[in-house]
Amino acid sequence: MNWLSQVFAIALFNLRSIPERKGSALSAAFGIAGVVLVLTAVLAISEGFKKAVTATGAPDVAVVLRAGSDAEMNSGLSREETRLIRDTPGIARNERGPLASAELFVIIDLPKRSTGTSANVPLRGVGESAFEVRGNLVIREGRRFEPGKNELIVGAGAARAFAGLEVGNSIKIGTNQWQVVGVFTADGGIAESEIWTDASVLQPAYKRGDTFQSVYAKLNSSASFTPFKDALSLNPQLNTKVEKLSEFYAAQTTMVSDFISGVGITVAVLMACGALFGALNTMYGAVSARTREISTLRALGFGTLPVVVSVLAESVVLALAGGLVGAGVAWLAFDGYQTSTLNWATFSQVTFAFAVTPKLLVQAIVWSIVLGLLGGLFPAIRAARLPIAAALRET
Repeated sequence: MNWLSQVFAIALFNLRSIPERKGSALSAAFGIAGVVLVLTAVLAISEGFKKAVTATGAPDVAVVLRAGSDAEMNSGLSREETRLIRDTPGIARNERGPLASAELFVIIDLPKRSTGTSANVPLRGVGESAFEVRGNLVIREGRRFEPGKNELIVGAGAARAFAGLEVGNSIKIGTNQWQVVGVFTADGGIAESEIWTDASVLQPAYKRGDTFQSVYAKLNSSASFTPFKDALSLNPQLNTKVEKLSEFYAAQTTMVSDFISGVGITVAVLMACGALFGALNTMYGAVSARTREISTLRALGFGTLPVVVSVLAESVVLALAGGLVGAGVAWLAFDGYQTSTLNWATFSQVTFAFAVTPKLLVQAIVWSIVLGLLGGLFPAIRAARLPIAAALRET
């Protein structure tokens, strides 16, 4: 108890003296705030991207591609093959038949709203069961496209990011004019980056004949995936690759997510080095300014360890204050901020929102505390090693 009371007394004394050193103290705190802000902001990009991916893949939805294909762009399925896939046991049904959508995936150029520069945007031709297969698509404005017509519905992310996609607008794609008739959401998933139309209309527009690239199928349950996959692999008329939708999108976006996280951590580490030197400088200055006070306390009987802990406590308090400021600014400025990036698997834009999650905020605060401990450790050791007699003679 005596040890704790000593720590508390010295730490309180140190903290009360911070206003006398407010310049250096604020410099250290805001240096760490900058580190936390950058780290949180960049990792929020990765978190938002991951959130968009995980929101896309329901556990009971499978995607079927041509064997050997790693993306829809290099897959191909004939109509007969899609019919065989639709008839495979394990697919859920409604009154209209199997819940399976044979789809096409093409890339079109549209100008970005922010810069006016051209960007690749995914245009997907879907079957009549596509809405039931995905399950989470909701028309927020306008209506669904009518089969057989040059009509489009636009994901909410694409509508925000690219020009000319307002409901009622007509845009030229290829040699045809297309009418935008609706805007949809998909729980923030990747589908919100896409434009949808009827696959039977998209086929002749892009001279795809009677072929498709993928089949999206809603299964009876997630447990039906393995039997469904086995049934396709045993069918001698088919040569296909089957994945759960969640795993399919995760594999396609892992490289982008890892790259963003790597850049964020690298930048944060470099900034942390600068902030660490700032914290060291501040705490060394604080110890030097209070040499006589520290030596007097030790001469009065205060132990070495309470002195070390009190200096560390001051450093951690400054770092924690900076961390809280940085995390708060990151949350206010970036949480929900809409942006887009290139999906390297499809070479098309993916729109998503930054996600400053509670877990990310906790990580940022822990990061600031670690910086505070490292920044105060060596000054604290120096304070504990000050020769009492020599220090008391300093003027």
